[in-house]
Amino acid sequence: MTNRTAPTGTPATTIDARLRALLPVEPMGAAGFTGRWVGGTAMVLGPVLMLAGALLRVRFHFFYPDQLAAYERHPTLMATAYGLFAAGSVLLWPAVAVLATRIGSRSPGWGLWGGVLAVLGLFARTFHAGVDHLAFQLVRSRGADAATEAVTAGYGAFHVFAALNLAVLAGWVVLALGAWRTRVLGPVRAVALGLTAALPLGVLKGTTPMSLVALAGLCVALVPSGLGLLREAPRPGPAVVLRWAGLTAVTIVSMVLIGQAG
Repeated sequence: MTNRTAPTGTPATTIDARLRALLPVEPMGAAGFTGRWVGGTAMVLGPVLMLAGALLRVRFHFFYPDQLAAYERHPTLMATAYGLFAAGSVLLWPAVAVLATRIGSRSPGWGLWGGVLAVLGLFARTFHAGVDHLAFQLVRSRGADAATEAVTAGYGAFHVFAALNLAVLAGWVVLALGAWRTRVLGPVRAVALGLTAALPLGVLKGTTPMSLVALAGLCVALVPSGLGLLREAPRPGPAVVLRWAGLTAVTIVSMVLIGQAG
């Protein structure tokens, strides 16, 4: 006998189709797996957030004792400055992925090594941001003098990410050379991208004149490309934009709350 019982529930394909209609995602194209919306937004926000963070702390001497003393006097300002800088640095990985994909479509070697080295360098900067945060919490609990003493005792100690310090510098140079050789970027913007290698690296590094030059170069190199990606057709309708914006906002708030809860 055949089973004449009709299946109950909504087929998975129908649910998928409805989700695709409500929250459409473009196929992977020339921007790579991050897509032009994530990649383009990262190209705009990443450099701008880093530059904003650097400018907020520009009036304090760049070396760590002065940075810790500045945090003791201006905790909100310094926490905001370091937070913006760290957030911008993390946002750069989709931007690098887009740029490396474009370079790699014309010269696989330059795209591969430029992208890998630059992303590894961003990992190292994220590690440094974690150490910065811990040092600032020492200032809150023990004072700037005790925190400075603790940082001094461990400064230069070996850690796995120290091996990536060369990547922090070389990644941007290789990426810039690849972008210039493949004409993904013109010579001026390629040089501007290479200037990012001059950005100081390490724990509790404040802002120097070269920091501002390097970050200005990063903005010149990436922001126009990001805006160009975001302006490309086809563009989603207002309803789709609002749905994605709402989902993104809810996701970010949820992640922050869950992260704070441990």
